[in-house]
Amino acid sequence: MLQTFLPLFIMTFGICLFIVLMQFLWRYIDDMVGKGLGIPVLGEMFFYAGLSLFPLALPLAILLSSLMTFGNLGERLELLAMKSAGVSLIHIMRPLIITIGLISVGAFFFQNNVMPVAQVKLYTLLYSMRQKSPELDIPEGVFYGEITGYNVYVKEKDKTGLLKDIMIYDYSKGFNKTSVIVADSGRLKTSADKLFLVLSLFNGESFENMENQSGGSNKKTSVPYRRETFNTKEILIEFDANFSRTDESLMANQYMGKQLNDLQSSIDSMTVRLDSIKALNARSVYDMSYRRTFSKSKRESSPQEESGAAAVASNKTDSLTKKSDEPVRIINFDSLYKAEAPSGQAALLVRAKSNIESVKADYYFKAATQGDEAYKLRRHLTEWHKKFTLSFACMVFFFIGAPLGAIIRKGGLGMPVVISVILFIFYYIIDNIGFKMARDGIWQAWEGMWLSSAVLAPLGIFLTYKAVNDSVILNADTYLNALKNFIGKRAGRKVEKKEVIIFNPDYAAMLPRLDKLAEDCVVYLKNHKRWLNYFTFWKQGGKDHTAEQLAAEMEGIIDELGNSDQNLILNKLMDYPVIGGYNQLNANINGKVGLIFGLFFPIGVPVYLLATYQRKLLRHDIQVVQKTSRELEDMISNLETKNLK
Repeated sequence: MLQTFLPLFIMTFGICLFIVLMQFLWRYIDDMVGKGLGIPVLGEMFFYAGLSLFPLALPLAILLSSLMTFGNLGERLELLAMKSAGVSLIHIMRPLIITIGLISVGAFFFQNNVMPVAQVKLYTLLYSMRQKSPELDIPEGVFYGEITGYNVYVKEKDKTGLLKDIMIYDYSKGFNKTSVIVADSGRLKTSADKLFLVLSLFNGESFENMENQSGGSNKKTSVPYRRETFNTKEILIEFDANFSRTDESLMANQYMGKQLNDLQSSIDSMTVRLDSIKALNARSVYDMSYRRTFSKSKRESSPQEESGAAAVASNKTDSLTKKSDEPVRIINFDSLYKAEAPSGQAALLVRAKSNIESVKADYYFKAATQGDEAYKLRRHLTEWHKKFTLSFACMVFFFIGAPLGAIIRKGGLGMPVVISVILFIFYYIIDNIGFKMARDGIWQAWEGMWLSSAVLAPLGIFLTYKAVNDSVILNADTYLNALKNFIGKRAGRKVEKKEVIIFNPDYAAMLPRLDKLAEDCVVYLKNHKRWLNYFTFWKQGGKDHTAEQLAAEMEGIIDELGNSDQNLILNKLMDYPVIGGYNQLNANINGKVGLIFGLFFPIGVPVYLLATYQRKLLRHDIQVVQKTSRELEDMISNLETKNLK
């Protein structure tokens, strides 16, 4: 089993890793193009990117390889042979379960020890690439502004790299000291240390604004600019073209660069700090409120006597909620305001507006500070849970892929790839939804990070159970027949003439039975309408014993008349329908349980409506039974008459 699984796992893991690396390249291509990065730097970046993308490729590889392994075994009938020999599916899966368990443990240690280092180095490289200046490639016919402090226009470039008809706007000293340089041609190169650009110009002129060199700002000068004509001129421009790495300590202190123990320590300290900030903010809101200002009871301690959490704990209930012997002072602010002169009222409004804006700004600042701390805490919590979700996802995907491969019995890269991609996309979407919910604080961290596992784990259990019990859940004919039965298009009845008939049917005795069956059908149609009372339906548990008895009597007549040698009678027997729908619910559900379902569960109404539709189909079948019984009765009567003659 391992000889079949391991090569497929290695192959699929390589393919999946390559696919996610291409997605990574597509995402960060703009940060790499035009920077003149060497092969070693790019190779290092892709190496660390591959390590960082292990958690994305590993579950998909396990799903695809396990599905292909058991699909190949089922397609070659090897799985059937092992089951025929008495080997259960769980026993067949045991070596792979142990292997996947070891891979899951290794994935945890990889996520805890290797992943932080790889992510720190990867994000440091990406940040350094973004900070690197782009390689100069001045286009023709447009102004090029990638050089800081300069705008360069080149009309034409020849094959030797000579620039023709150059115009340069130099605002590196400020816009008030802008200079313009025009030259017939020039060449651009970098210095040996790649710290400067050397621009060699030929046959040109320069114009420099002299406005700020005057004695006063409003004093006009006779010479507003300076003009210079040159044959050759060199301009030295600061331009660092080297690739310099950013210090890794910046990323190492973030959540992505911490191991499990470091994350837990950071979470504990952040929780204490966040609680302290919340307590201080709550105390500040209380102290700045008018309730606190106008309710100075003797039992309250001064803010100078209290500090930190103790102050908040001692003042959880303010003086308005405490019982006091002192009379409650009611202050009518409206009367005080109306007693002021109009100028005083305007001054009060201005002061109130200023105080409100000040308090509002202070609250916004405190909320932003508290929000930043809460966001950092949530990111640490999500990263803590991510250490475990990868290992669990590997096990879940194996218990989805292996039973599913045993059920569909299709190997190769066709159907398994399609199913794997669909399941993984579903997993990826659910996982991203849970992560964003946890990151934004809408859900708890453990709820969001374990959402995908909680959704897919029942699917794995269900598929394993079905595969162990050899249930056919992916057979199209099964669902097609169920659909036909639902819409009333049931399979026709087949009655064939027997080659050897031991006992001929007693036609005389069949006539009363057929007559009684027809009369019972008439009575049933009269007493059982299409619409049944909702509570009566659930009280009966969805059962119809009368229809069940009619079906049993019909099957008995068919069995008896099936021994006939008359082709007309045998053909008429095939007109009898296959009656169903008299037990819409599980036969084990009694009346009390059914009534509870109908009253307290929302599924009660849809089930009732479905049963009503089935009841309509049942009434149609009963009508067919009545008609066929009368026709059979006439045919048997005619046959008896002929025999008497």
